[in-house]
Amino acid sequence: MDIAKIIDQTFLKKGASDPKMEEVCEETKKYGFRGLCVLPEHTKLVKECLKGTGIKVITLVDEPTGTSTTKERIKMAQKAKADGTDEIDVVMQIDAFKNGRYDDVLEDLKAVCQVAPTKVIIGSGYLTDEEIKKASQMVKEAGAICVKTATLNDPLDHSELPEKAKHLRIMKESAPGLLVKAAGGVRTLADLEMMVEAGADIIGTSSGVEIINEANK
Repeated sequence: MDIAKIIDQTFLKKGASDPKMEEVCEETKKYGFRGLCVLPEHTKLVKECLKGTGIKVITLVDEPTGTSTTKERIKMAQKAKADGTDEIDVVMQIDAFKNGRYDDVLEDLKAVCQVAPTKVIIGSGYLTDEEIKKASQMVKEAGAICVKTATLNDPLDHSELPEKAKHLRIMKESAPGLLVKAAGGVRTLADLEMMVEAGADIIGTSSGVEIINEANK
């Protein structure tokens, strides 16, 4: 397994300078990651830096819990696309989902998924096992390419990765044919291997460099 090719290297620091983003891009190119996931304000610069490399530019939309309106979320996705993003990682409207407004959540996701290839973050740490199943099925129905566990402020910390592995298995079983992405607390090679064993196709982590270096020892 080429570990770098399943890692979406992640850099989500607010207020990062252009030189810092360029440094992150150079590191991403050096290690040959699958993609680089960034905040919307950094998408345009990152696209320029990674042009011609085949590395995907991924824009995180509406973190951490998807509280914006559908109209606002579509606008965010369209802006990211205009700035050159290859994929959108959008947070499901978690509060609406938890309150049973499933039709609203599904229609919102369908609208966003029409803008660009979309990975949907369901915030599995906020959900029951049954809700994870339902959310995963909904993500598939919406036309997304991938269902993802978490993003910033994930309720599950590093010590709870076995619970996240259980979530991944539910996601994989509930939405066959859909890619599954594990993110939040994946910091070591052992963490990555646990997630892959549980069914993850993609790993989102800010520790990609450390994981690759550990694997190469």
